[in-house]
Amino acid sequence: MLPSLREILRLDDVARALPEVLTGEDALDRPVRWVHVSETADVARLVSGGELLLSTGVGWPTGDAALRALGAQLARVGVTGLILELGVRMPEAPPALVGEFAAQGLPLVVLHREARFIAITEAVHSRIIADQMVALRARDEIHALFTELSLRGSPADFIVSQAGHALASAVVLEDLNHHVVAAETFGSAEDALDGWEQRSRSAHRGDGDAGWLITPVEARGIRWGHLIALPGEPHPAGRSNVLEQAAVALALSRLADRDDDEWTWQSHDRLLRALLGRRFASESGLVARFESAGFAVSGRTLTGVAVSVRSAGGDGTGNAAAVRGAAVAAAGEAGVDALAAQHPARPGSLVVLALSVRRDRAVTDASFAALGRAIARELRVAENSVTLAVGSDAASIPGLLASIEEATELLGRADAGSSRTAIVQRVERRPLLRLVTALAGDPRMQEHSEQMLRPLIEYDLAHDGDLLDVLRAYATHPGNRTRAAAASHLSRSVFYQRLALIEDLLGADLDDGETLSALHAALLARRVTS
Repeated sequence: MLPSLREILRLDDVARALPEVLTGEDALDRPVRWVHVSETADVARLVSGGELLLSTGVGWPTGDAALRALGAQLARVGVTGLILELGVRMPEAPPALVGEFAAQGLPLVVLHREARFIAITEAVHSRIIADQMVALRARDEIHALFTELSLRGSPADFIVSQAGHALASAVVLEDLNHHVVAAETFGSAEDALDGWEQRSRSAHRGDGDAGWLITPVEARGIRWGHLIALPGEPHPAGRSNVLEQAAVALALSRLADRDDDEWTWQSHDRLLRALLGRRFASESGLVARFESAGFAVSGRTLTGVAVSVRSAGGDGTGNAAAVRGAAVAAAGEAGVDALAAQHPARPGSLVVLALSVRRDRAVTDASFAALGRAIARELRVAENSVTLAVGSDAASIPGLLASIEEATELLGRADAGSSRTAIVQRVERRPLLRLVTALAGDPRMQEHSEQMLRPLIEYDLAHDGDLLDVLRAYATHPGNRTRAAAASHLSRSVFYQRLALIEDLLGADLDDGETLSALHAALLARRVTS
């Protein structure tokens, strides 16, 4: 980093000469690119800007007009300032020159004692050269960092995070629609991302927040978005250089992606993982992250949906990526904001959706059935291969979390039956599930679950057993042991043996309605909070 005129005035060789700032006090922090000693009146043609001039004024003109012209010329070429040593030839600074420097806002400093100009230039130039060496090393380190990330195939969010840590400021990767793909905000997402789209568009027009650095992410004539650094401290390699190196790494990463929508899916996945994993410090911060990604929360009805598509073999292992893409495309055609990701705790083909709908619109069963049909068409499967489980409507992030958890649990209990169309299951028709989900965070509900199921949990852990799964199937199909056995993928005789063992371990009668309801609630609580 280049030294400022203020720093130069603190050098011992300058301080001993008793410097006095006559003009330009507010401009003393300007950087000094070089120091030049000159006594000629036409010094303006010898400099290119950013220099600090040292002079005794021996060769200067004496007329006021000429002195004012000299001051104007020096301001026009962009010198940082002038240090004038007073002496017998010039016992005081010429008033005309002082007036012109003041009018131009240019620093003019006088020295009341003799100074060793050579010592001053040597000290400043040594500092400048040392800083340049530091900058060169910093540029090499930044280049090596992002080259290594590119060669390693690091994902976009990690590259953005490294850029943020290098610059010690918030860094945001946005797509061409000004929606956030990834961001490093150091835990202050609300401040960095609030109202992002509007602020970003203003910054691109040049009338937004000051201090933003914007670099395109592009390669081979294709632009995918922009990398933006919010204001921060200077970097030895130059903030713009750091951002450009990171943008190159992102462009190379983007070229390596097989899916054109990879950035979108990564964004969806991070947001829903943060929500479902409760990895957020404040609700307002997560709202800012959702809305900056183009998913409206404020003033919207939010609904969680779980989607599963059975493959041709009926084993429920349809391709999750294809299901996700088809679901978002179908929601978009219906004018509904949607985020989609594979459920982090449910491997396989289970895809969860977060839907955002204007409150003046109602999403009916027919709407969800149409969504299911659109997914089926996109995947070219039978309509009844698609099952959608719909959670409760919500108006906040905690409500959306509960809605997705309801839908996920409900999907595990959906039954295709003989339907020829997409199956839509709503949690409103499952009051016990809604109640348990609402109370999932209550320690008393967790205590109830542990107390009721402890013997079965300990047995399964000790014997690698499946008693919890058997009990869950039985509670899902009460009074129909044949269907419960089929859901457990066990023969009826083995299933009945398991039920007998469960009754023995619990010391309970599974045919008792109240007991079965209590166990069912305990199972639901265990699944919802796991």
